[in-house]
Amino acid sequence: MLEPTYQADVVVVGAGVAGLSAARRLTSAGVTTLVLEAAHEVGGRMATEKVDGFRLDRIGRLLSTAYPELRPASGLDGLVLRPFAPGVLLHSDGRHHRAGVQPGARGARSARGALHAVRALASAPRPGGGPRRPVAVPRSRTGAPLGTAVDQARLGAAFSKLAGTPVERLLARPETTAAEALPARGLPARTIDGFLRPLLAALLCDPDLTTSSRCADLALRAFASGRLCVPEGGAEALPRQLARTLPPGTVRTGVRVTSVSTTSVTTAEHGEFRCGAVLIATGARSAAELLPGLRVPDFHPVTVVHHSVDEAPGTGASLLLDAERGGPVAHTAVVSRVDPSRAPAGRTLVSSTVLGPPVPGVDTAVRMHLARLYGVSTARWETLGVYHTAEAVPVMRPPHDLRRPVRLLAGLYVCGDHRDTGTVQGALHSAHRAAAAILTDLGAGRSMHRADPVPSARAA
Repeated sequence: MLEPTYQADVVVVGAGVAGLSAARRLTSAGVTTLVLEAAHEVGGRMATEKVDGFRLDRIGRLLSTAYPELRPASGLDGLVLRPFAPGVLLHSDGRHHRAGVQPGARGARSARGALHAVRALASAPRPGGGPRRPVAVPRSRTGAPLGTAVDQARLGAAFSKLAGTPVERLLARPETTAAEALPARGLPARTIDGFLRPLLAALLCDPDLTTSSRCADLALRAFASGRLCVPEGGAEALPRQLARTLPPGTVRTGVRVTSVSTTSVTTAEHGEFRCGAVLIATGARSAAELLPGLRVPDFHPVTVVHHSVDEAPGTGASLLLDAERGGPVAHTAVVSRVDPSRAPAGRTLVSSTVLGPPVPGVDTAVRMHLARLYGVSTARWETLGVYHTAEAVPVMRPPHDLRRPVRLLAGLYVCGDHRDTGTVQGALHSAHRAAAAILTDLGAGRSMHRADPVPSARAA
């Protein structure tokens, strides 16, 4: 039983990855912190269900080893990231094609060199005099959705350049939708339609690519700089590891917050908790219920379908995309090949993600699509779980402010993926910004609760 009042420097409302990450930064700085969570488990949307020994994620978010908040220096020593095979597999014309493999700086220089060599050969004079005719480079059978060998060299050079571009420069680019920006990147239509569109749809959970081009550039930069990955043990492993870094008793679950102020939090079960500052780290809709006037974005719905398979399809630990976009599945993987802990010994787990509103008869439609993608019969696959999340990912249409204010008033703060980019990295980065703002205010030696102007609904 909790005490009716609990004195803390900061009370964090919400034990998702944003709230737990902020609490970790605050406690590391010596700030006494209390995290209140309405559910009986930490993690929020990063939940993992256990079914017959399988670990099934409710939202199949793709992480990247390039996320700064997940790098070894971040302090999450117990978190193990399981990478997919390099790049992705594209299904096209009944075949699989490896795409997006980043060979490193030396390989990128080779790709640029190949592109320059082909251009030089095309313009060099013929032995008998006069310019050469344009060189026709045969289409690579190992990369048909990417176009010719020259197209693939151009793509490799573009990824290499993107990986080395500072974030500030990307954010200074003119902003439009991702769909409108792609044709202006200097890549052929086949490469865009067959590779970049399905890749971005998977990374952003946005099948129509209405997302801000700046957010899309950040997603592609992370893809070019690292490897796509999942946490070992399921999505819940990340919030659980964050919670383990906190002092005992910091996180209290099953506590529903009903109202907040700059000096206290009121709960339904345990009365008032007095504090020096409050950080709201819930989802956007719950945050707006506690902070009237806070903007609630639209959301991208996501459905994840999990199947138990007798014999694993021959795609290894690859993320599989449909270059032809001929069915409901945006991306799929034999996820137990990526992370063996997600399936019992001798069993195989295939996890597939569908973007958009619920599809009638989704399991049947997904099975038909997977049969074509994997080239095997799915009739005997066992459905382990179908999870639909209507408010899975905040929409990031342009103009999108990637650094929405986290400090609303002195003593009242907010963080989450709705304040940054709608990704796990965005949630973690917004927590970093909120914790930094709180520490600055606490360390400034001034009253935490001086009369600051109330932000307008738009500014919030």
